Amino acid sequence: MEARIDIMATELGQKFYRKFNAATQVLYEAQLPEAVPNLMLLRASQINGCGFCTDMHSKDALAAGEAAQRLLLVSAWREATVFTEEERAALALTEEATRIADADTGVSDEVWDEARRHFDDEQLAALIFTIVMINGYNRMNVVAQTPAGWYEPGMFG
Repeated sequence: MEARIDIMATELGQKFYRKFNAATQVLYEAQLPEAVPNLMLLRASQINGCGFCTDMHSKDALAAGEAAQRLLLVSAWREATVFTEEERAALALTEEATRIADADTGVSDEVWDEARRHFDDEQLAALIFTIVMINGYNRMNVVAQTPAGWYEPGMFG
């Protein structure tokens, strides 16, 4: 697959990514268990069909010590026994927020209430912004058709 456009080679792309990346750095300060955002980033990328982000976030998670079995089961997390209740709540919120147009209510009260049961307001804000951020990156890469497979863990940070 060849990219439609190397968006990072444009002046606007460089400016945008610099500012977008700076905004997302705040999420690293959030008090979330390390596995939670890694699982969320991977799941949203799978849903959105973003090969580049799926490649990147699976490699980064492996490099951070995540078990390969858990990463292989992210797309089937409901049936898998390897995820905590907290991780399940974050994955459910990620799925509904990523597929926001698929339900007439957006994120259901049931999914929100379960997330609230496991996370405080600061953590919930971090979950929301993580979902916003990854969906933005996914859309940029899917539209540009950024090829997957060449990413090396940590190369952007």
